[in-house]
Amino acid sequence: MSRRRRLAVVAGVLVVLAGALVGTANAVVLARTDDLVLTDPDDVPHAQVAIVPGSMVRPDGTLGTIVQARVDAAVALHDAGTVDKILLSGDNGTRAYNEPDTMRDAVLAAGVPPEDVFTDYAGFNTWYTMRRARLVFEVDSAVVVTQAFHVARAVDLGRAAGLDVHGLAVDSAGRLRVRAREVLARVRGFGEATVRPDVTLGPTLPITGDGRSSWAEPKP
Repeated sequence: MSRRRRLAVVAGVLVVLAGALVGTANAVVLARTDDLVLTDPDDVPHAQVAIVPGSMVRPDGTLGTIVQARVDAAVALHDAGTVDKILLSGDNGTRAYNEPDTMRDAVLAAGVPPEDVFTDYAGFNTWYTMRRARLVFEVDSAVVVTQAFHVARAVDLGRAAGLDVHGLAVDSAGRLRVRAREVLARVRGFGEATVRPDVTLGPTLPITGDGRSSWAEPKP
């Protein structure tokens, strides 16, 4: 067999193995969260907190379309008494970009009492958000509020983090590119749920307390 032919065979085997890994990881994540993902807010069981993973916020302090839908659904759950608190978890890696505070301001503007609103400034990805919810905020039960393309991975990582968690799929938004990226992200999520890597921690801020204790810049 020529060198070129051997390389083609090896490349073909690697493609098949990669495809099998992606397919298996996605099938496992979707199967073990199927009964925990809900689309009707009326079906969501009572929980301590609605967890809202961060997404793009605009420089003018408004929310992007995706995170706006998450925030609106979480506020509705709080208004209905389905959750006691709201935990807003995201990235504020630079002074000019702050997902948690922008989400917090939107939740407060919607009328949620400030003591019920928690912010997590180290929610760098979904695993960090879920693991920190359990270890830093001492959450036992939660509803993670996110889009349909993301919710299965979020719930699966919540379970791996030790939460009693359901997911509320707020809509099916997501361009084809975003949905395709999520297929690959589930492979990483499957690995995180299996290995359970360490995350950045810090002082405990029990979700049963006053949410203002978690704010970087408390407001009156």
